[in-house]
Amino acid sequence: MKIVSDPVERTRFFKFLVVGLLGAVVDFSVMNILSHFIHLELVAAGTISFLCAVISNFIWNRYWVYPDSRSRRASRQLAMFFAVNITGVLIRIPILHFVEPIIVNMLEEACRILGLPVATLAKNLTLAMAVGVVLLWNFFVNRYWTYNDVDKAVA
Repeated sequence: MKIVSDPVERTRFFKFLVVGLLGAVVDFSVMNILSHFIHLELVAAGTISFLCAVISNFIWNRYWVYPDSRSRRASRQLAMFFAVNITGVLIRIPILHFVEPIIVNMLEEACRILGLPVATLAKNLTLAMAVGVVLLWNFFVNRYWTYNDVDKAVA
């Protein structure tokens, strides 16, 4: 696998992970605010939080991970980045919808015994699973489509 053997690509991947971590903080924060305080259901809150994270991630990726990617206008690159992430949403929404009830059922008894809020814990675990799956999709498609114009020798 090229990312493992190429130090430049490995550096880009780790920068992408840092950006993804920042995006996850945005994602989780917005999702928790919307679901806890505004009482939106997980799919709606998770979709809005995802969009906030996409905007943050695009800015960081364009200017820090791939600063040498300038053959396309920012607006064109944002459209490409957004298209990749819309597909990520299409991967993510079924995970949020179908996995959360399973996690609730698995954690219900333990959370009751420990006095933990099962709904909040289940939402966050479900979102973490979805983020992990979509992370891999986003990196590879963005690297080889959205940012395919970068010099392979520069990180």
